[in-house]
Amino acid sequence: MCGAATETESTQCRYCGARLATVACPSCFGMIFKGTKFCPHCGARAARAEETEEKERRCPRCRTEMKLIAVGSSSLRECPQCEGLWVDVESFNNICADREQQSAVLGAASPAPSSELKTDESRVHYVPCPECGQLMNRINFARCSGVVVDVCKGHGTWFDRDELRQIVEFIRAGGLEASRTRELTKIEEERRALQQEQLAAGLNQNSLGSGLNAYSRAGVLHAARGLLKIL
Repeated sequence: MCGAATETESTQCRYCGARLATVACPSCFGMIFKGTKFCPHCGARAARAEETEEKERRCPRCRTEMKLIAVGSSSLRECPQCEGLWVDVESFNNICADREQQSAVLGAASPAPSSELKTDESRVHYVPCPECGQLMNRINFARCSGVVVDVCKGHGTWFDRDELRQIVEFIRAGGLEASRTRELTKIEEERRALQQEQLAAGLNQNSLGSGLNAYSRAGVLHAARGLLKIL
């Protein structure tokens, strides 16, 4: 509108306030300018195509009708207003699996994002699922990524702007593998604690049983002495 320069991450001009046309990168899902040939975040070719569908689905944030797009090998819905992304369960599983393979190749070359949650509590509110209309749960992805997303267990996950890109970076840095290792360690510790509790309970039962047996023997001897006295 005004011809002023702007940053890649900007969604609107800071001078005239005009909204900038941005889309999601097919590889890292970062926001890039529409028409860009290569993503400035990861360098991937910005190949994407819009698809058509009979049933419309509205953004859970701003209630704008979302567009069905093909980003790489994944199909997802994008809100043109708030730039959020709705990804169904199968597509998100495919995205995670694909980025895990890349993580195995890249190794831990880049540091994992901080596990500190960076959310504005004054703006946090639950949003409805675009499919069933039920309020979605807010969870910290992998319990340690620091990215809080809205999840409908049966239908999919809602990502606010740049959240999916942050999760992809977390997976590429080996975050899921570290999370699994942490969970396995926790399960093993709980298993050992349970075994110790069961062992302690067994020892207590054995001690109680030994005491009852001793008490029974003492009773029999006392009765025998009484019988001998009578005889």
